[in-house]
This record gives sequence, C-alpha cells and structure tokens, in this order.
Amino acid sequence: MEGIPHPIPRTVEEVFGDFKGRRAGLIKALTTDVEKFYQQCDPEKENLCLYGLPNETWEVNLPVEEVPPELPEPALGINFARDGMQEKDWLSLVAVHSDSWLLAVAFYFGARFGFGKNERKKLFQMINELPTIFEVVTGNVKQPKDQSAATHNSGKSKSSGKQSRQPEHQNKAVKMSPPPKDEDDSGEEEEEDDEQGATCGACGDNYGTDEFWICCDVCEKWFHGKCVKITPAKAEHIKQYKCPSCSSKRARV
Repeated sequence: MEGIPHPIPRTVEEVFGDFKGRRAGLIKALTTDVEKFYQQCDPEKENLCLYGLPNETWEVNLPVEEVPPELPEPALGINFARDGMQEKDWLSLVAVHSDSWLLAVAFYFGARFGFGKNERKKLFQMINELPTIFEVVTGNVKQPKDQSAATHNSGKSKSSGKQSRQPEHQNKAVKMSPPPKDEDDSGEEEEEDDEQGATCGACGDNYGTDEFWICCDVCEKWFHGKCVKITPAKAEHIKQYKCPSCSSKRARV
C-alpha cells in the first residue's frame, strides 16, 4: 500500500484535497471498477482492506504490519463477507465503512497537526458538502444537511402525533423508528393517548425517542430493535420484515 502522500497534508485545504483524492479512488472501486474490485476480494485470501489513495486510485491489500499504523486502517477482512451477501448489499456495506475510514484519516491529520476548533469545523463542513460514498454507491444522494433537517422538521409537523398511534403510515421498507412527537394544536390529551399506543409488541414498553424500532410487515406491530435482535444496519437490507411471532406462525402452517 502507498504510505502517507508527500508532501504530507498540513492545512485544512491540503487535508481536504487528500480526502477528495482518496474518496474518488474508493468511488471508482465501488462503481466503475466494481468487477475488478469484486474479483480481488477473494474470500480464500487473508484479511484484506480497501484503500483509497490520494491520487484518486484504489487498491485492495493486506493491512500494514506496524502497530499502531501510520494512518488509521480501513475495515479489515471485507473479502470474507463477499460471498455471504448479495453483491449490492456487500458493496453498500463496504461503502459505509469506507466513509468512516475517510473521516478517520482526515481528522487524524487534523489532530496530528493541531487543528483548532474552527479549523476542524471548517474541514468537516467542506467534507459534509460532498455526498457520502454510500450515497453515491446506492444512488441515494441526499439534500445538504441544513435542507434535509428542515425537510425532516416539516415532515414531523405534518405527521403530528398520529404517526405514533398508527405507525403503519410510515414507509416500512426504510424500517425507521416512530418519529418523536411534535408540538401541535391537537392538545396534550391526544398526545398522551398516542404515547400509550406506541408500545413494543415484545416487551410492552412505551416508545422511546432514543431507541431504534422496526415494524412487522405482516401484523404491523412495532418492536424495539433490541427485543427482536435487529440492528439499524440489518434493517437497511430487509425488504419485508416478519416478527418472530409471524415467522413461527408461517412455519407451523
């Protein structure tokens, strides 16, 4: 693997340039060069990593031997999961880990060269203007952060408290948790009823805004992800979720 580029990026602009180069290389691996990348990730080989290089190229290689490494390491062993998942799901998973690695490398340089609060904020804002690799690979490029936040708040107001009482109105394919209740003109009494209606089908506890929930596509009951052993990452790849009760009913039939 190519080591730290020369000259070493020391300013916000140089670190951002390094970030863009590595990002471009990773996007190539997961889009235009995907066949070549797929073949190189042979599960029969040892733990492999996907590296994006500052010159907009990429390579699949073993992790470096020195500990700790000169740069943060990408996700290790991406090749082992290749044949156990659908190709698009595997590529999406590698894309998410590649996004995390890019941020780690950029902020490693920031920490190493003593970036202050304002410099770190500027660097993150520059990075945040670009779509993530995951968004590019899945074709789900979102709006800029400030606009998407506004859209989210607007959506919450429209849905009011009813969505917690009737979570089936949500898009089940996304498996989002019921949205937090927003203040509206419906009154406290209705809001109280809605909270009582949003309970977990497994443990019976009420809805909590800080918890991940998933809805069964058969019985339309909502469950804590932890109660049915489903994480947000797993939910992204589930087209139709069936809770344990509905799954066992189907098996008995």
